[in-house]
Amino acid sequence: MALPQKHFKRGSTKPELPEDGVPRFFSMAFCPFSHRVCLMLTAKQIEHHKIYVDLIEKPEWYNDFSPLGKVPALQLTGVKDQPTLVESLIIAEYLDQQYPQTRLFPTDPLQKALDKILIERFAPVVSAIYPVLTCNPNAPKDAIQNFENALDVFEVELGKRGTPYFAGQHIGIVDYMIWPWFERFPSMKINTEQKYELDAKRFEKLLKWRDLMTQDEVVQKTALDVQLHAEFQKSKTLGNPQYDIAFKGTP
Repeated sequence: MALPQKHFKRGSTKPELPEDGVPRFFSMAFCPFSHRVCLMLTAKQIEHHKIYVDLIEKPEWYNDFSPLGKVPALQLTGVKDQPTLVESLIIAEYLDQQYPQTRLFPTDPLQKALDKILIERFAPVVSAIYPVLTCNPNAPKDAIQNFENALDVFEVELGKRGTPYFAGQHIGIVDYMIWPWFERFPSMKINTEQKYELDAKRFEKLLKWRDLMTQDEVVQKTALDVQLHAEFQKSKTLGNPQYDIAFKGTP
């Protein structure tokens, strides 16, 4: 369904959503966790209604759909009581089981558990680089060092697996769950004084993986330009996040 290409904010009218059994995906265009769910929905070609939410000035009616006020949120309108799922990994696992076409989680229970652990190990990567990625002027001096140390885990793991993707010869759940941040990392070349880029030697395998991922049709369909990511982060630093620049050039 073609809903308005804008982020609903405080004071906005609640959108009219059809009761057609189609999932409702509540998102924020620049949220990497929402991006995870977007990749899942796109990979599995799941019809859905997408509603964008301003996270600073959340609309009053949003708690009707997501009691925690978080994105991503996925309301399942086709089941009893129309429950809403939150947390990107919970949503991803639900979608993989409910829509078994294009399986992304491993079918082997042990490998599935190991992959979920690996995804959780990406949290230190995110927490270390977040102040730099979001242009925080008070970012710790050792933020980049901590980020690179945490990212080493993934460079080493990709080498151990000896395959182009973390899932093997084809893209899988680990690849899609960590991808949103790799789409955003290049914005640091624009927004940081040192024009930061990942070290080509230290992260040789990850950079080859990144290049392969950019060729994936699902990644391309869900991508935002690095310049938009950089502009958005700058606007956040100025205290006025411009969510709707994601829709530049769209009708």
